[in-house]
Amino acid sequence: MKLSELAPKLGCRLEGPPDTEVRGVAGIEHAGPDQVTFMANRKYFSLLKTTRAGAVLLEEGVAIERDSSLPPLAALRSANPYLAFAHAIELFYQPPRYAPGVHPTAIIAKTARIGEGAHIGPYCYIEEQVEIGCNAVLHSFVSIYRGAKIGDDFFAHAHAVVREFCRIGNRVVLQNGVVIGGDGFGFAKRQDGTWYKMAQSGPAVLEDDVEVQANACVDRATVGETRIRRGAKLDDLVLVGHASQVGANTLLCGQVGLAGSTKIGANCILAGQVGTAGHLSVGDGTVITAQSGVPNDVPPRALYSGYPAVENREWLKMMAALNHLPELHKRVRDLEAQLERLHHR
Repeated sequence: MKLSELAPKLGCRLEGPPDTEVRGVAGIEHAGPDQVTFMANRKYFSLLKTTRAGAVLLEEGVAIERDSSLPPLAALRSANPYLAFAHAIELFYQPPRYAPGVHPTAIIAKTARIGEGAHIGPYCYIEEQVEIGCNAVLHSFVSIYRGAKIGDDFFAHAHAVVREFCRIGNRVVLQNGVVIGGDGFGFAKRQDGTWYKMAQSGPAVLEDDVEVQANACVDRATVGETRIRRGAKLDDLVLVGHASQVGANTLLCGQVGLAGSTKIGANCILAGQVGTAGHLSVGDGTVITAQSGVPNDVPPRALYSGYPAVENREWLKMMAALNHLPELHKRVRDLEAQLERLHHR
């Protein structure tokens, strides 16, 4: 595909030779002369000097400086280079397509209802009273428990599980090993110190356009429901505890853990390994940086860091002071020694 053809498909303004032929996409350090790359993070702007890509997706107003030994670099100007790059990938990479049909090793209960165009792969198991919409893909070894209700364009990769009575909207993707609606961690302590398992009666609910990455778990609720709202994305190894709520378009990054009855607002980002105590709320638009521990409510549109998590500016001050701790400790010891000498005079 020529750059003159690619630019309008991506909604970009082209700066450079229109007849340059492009055959694929790649990262900026590995792209070749027939590939398109992107630049969205100013941290990597220096790589524009040396990349061997044929063209780069770039914001307006960003100048391209090149090593004199390399040919000029064409620019595809975009207000959102990363999103344009996502669309470019789709033009050059076609994921596998799955023909409608049911593999002979799949087991489907007689009362299950499955919409047109579904692909049910090897060793899938669909229990009684399950409802699945049109164009579903269940890759292999996928289990759908009794009474689950799932919308259109559902895609479940190998070994995904949807437990009993859970509800899933349209265009939901479950990556490998996801468990939706596993039992919440609910136990009542007996007088003799042993634990009595509480029935987890409330389903997990995933609204439209939710994606859950590999080996993540959304637990069902003791009572009520656990709900992941429209467009939220859960990364690998995320745990959403029983009766929690995750707001629309919120990102929970790898190894985030929400204790039971946590409420996360819309358009939030919880970076890797953030953990929350239970029964707290995080306001809309808040960002919590990696490895933070959240013991209390967090207001909307905040930036929090650390453990216990506090406002990011305050945390940065604390970390700056901590870096001086060895020096301060030495000064205190020196002062103590001076006082001890004065005491013995």
